[in-house]
Amino acid sequence: MAVRHFLTLLDLSQDELRQVIDRAIEMKAQHKQGTAGEPFKNKVLGMIFEKSSTRTRVSFEAGMAQLGGSALFLSPRDTQLGRGEPIEDSARVLSRMVDIMMIRTFEHDKIERFAQYSRVPVINALTDDYHPCQLLADIQTYKEQRGDPQGKVVTWVGDGNNMCHSYINAARQCDFELRIACPEGFDPAPELVEANKDRVTILRNPTDAVKGSDWVVTDVWASMGQEEEQKEREQKFAGYQVDHEMMSHANSDAIFMHCLPAHRGEEVSADLLEDDKISVVWDEAENRLHAQKALIEFLLLNN
Repeated sequence: MAVRHFLTLLDLSQDELRQVIDRAIEMKAQHKQGTAGEPFKNKVLGMIFEKSSTRTRVSFEAGMAQLGGSALFLSPRDTQLGRGEPIEDSARVLSRMVDIMMIRTFEHDKIERFAQYSRVPVINALTDDYHPCQLLADIQTYKEQRGDPQGKVVTWVGDGNNMCHSYINAARQCDFELRIACPEGFDPAPELVEANKDRVTILRNPTDAVKGSDWVVTDVWASMGQEEEQKEREQKFAGYQVDHEMMSHANSDAIFMHCLPAHRGEEVSADLLEDDKISVVWDEAENRLHAQKALIEFLLLNN
């Protein structure tokens, strides 16, 4: 049987995605009740980080520890990966020593090549193209707060980046309408938009995009590796800040999400980020922990 990986949301069927989300909610409750047990006992997660991280590293390490397993942090600075060992060789060796791998890197083709040569499941913990683990947490958060996202209207405000790409996949997998508000020159990948044109629309006016939305989400204007473009992007994204005024055009029970870290006063106003009647960013961040535990369990059971 072929090894199951999680490189994008499309690696799960719609039913499997619902199963993982429901299990994440269940595991969250078990953790709070102290009834989780140790299903990951003697299991080891290998974690390769080529990009810096807070939520990703802590949530994966804590999740493995909570369920009886362990995690190994690996960076190019202290492994042969940083000295030019081929990705294919690293995949062959590491997958003989651990039970599951997680990789946070730049080029998406790197993780695809690693997965091709790995004997164990590989999880995409962020590439320049996709961030599917964050979407598991976001979907879980919406379901906990408002119920099934099917048929809802979701608005993405900001850069057509890896998070935006994963929201396009989520629209397909969860059957919701996605509006993307971004300035010209910052659109998501055209082939991804074209493949989902029945449910994805690009607009230039963020207020128009937010009208009647159930769920509004944004991200930093300059992602990791784009820091030198910060000033230029601030000019291009003027008017794209999500604040209370913009949210007033959404539905009255709409919620706001941000994958964090947030730049208060840029892509989101400080007072909106802290308004827990609208903003669910702290629950969203916590749910990385539980959604990833459910994902790891799913992959281990299906391999």
